[in-house]
Amino acid sequence: MKSILIGILMGALILLMISSCATVPTEPLGPGEVRLLRMDIPDASEFRKDTRYVVTIQFEAEGGPEITRVCLQWTGYGTTCTKVLDYGNGLLRAEIPAPEVPGSYAVKSYVYYMRNGKIEVSNVIVTPVNVKGEKKPMR
Repeated sequence: MKSILIGILMGALILLMISSCATVPTEPLGPGEVRLLRMDIPDASEFRKDTRYVVTIQFEAEGGPEITRVCLQWTGYGTTCTKVLDYGNGLLRAEIPAPEVPGSYAVKSYVYYMRNGKIEVSNVIVTPVNVKGEKKPMR
């Protein structure tokens, strides 16, 4: 039963990765538009519950948009939106909470930004993460 569940989760993770690659727009950006490219997450083997970690998201933008919030969602958890710590030169940093349960996850992320006086939403990127739990002593 456990191996079937792991197989289903891994299949879903692969489908998410494939679909995210297929949906990233390739046309030129419009004035003030933001496009996320990838997210770097710290070593997930060190993640512990009730702890926040800083991630770096690479983006491209036309002009100088004002990025206001970053939103992230771990597979099976709700969406968390937070302020951007800082951004510039195609990189932004934000804090994310770690999931409470070890396992394989896909982390979806997108940002809100100002464009022509309106709040816009960027494309969504998906990053796979394997979170390891505490090692239990052998008996």
